[in-house]
Amino acid sequence: MKKSRRTINLANRPANLPFSDAVLVGDTLYISGRIGIDPATGVVPSDIAQELKLLFDGFSAVLAAAEMTWDDLVWVQVFSPDLTLWDRFNDEYTKHFQGEFPARAFLGSAPLLRNGRFEMMGIAVKKA
Repeated sequence: MKKSRRTINLANRPANLPFSDAVLVGDTLYISGRIGIDPATGVVPSDIAQELKLLFDGFSAVLAAAEMTWDDLVWVQVFSPDLTLWDRFNDEYTKHFQGEFPARAFLGSAPLLRNGRFEMMGIAVKKA
């Protein structure tokens, strides 16, 4: 039996990007790396709290477009060029879950696109 496949792209994303925001295959959602970019300006805010809000709001919007929630996530990978921001990231991250946390990696990286402090990607599986 062939599983259905559907790409998900949020309305406010630039049309010329060579990737989808996510791909839903059956009950599994593969979410592309997201950075906390202001969609109105295309720039990462200098304020880290605003960057985190944009990052998590965007991730939430992708999950919602697939009719999923943060609790459907089974794997998350986060890149950051500044590992001292671990606690700051976790303070916001933990607010999004009602149940258990997914498996996760928080990795040091080279500079991110547009000087982002975080890039997050993940896999979600729709709970039965």
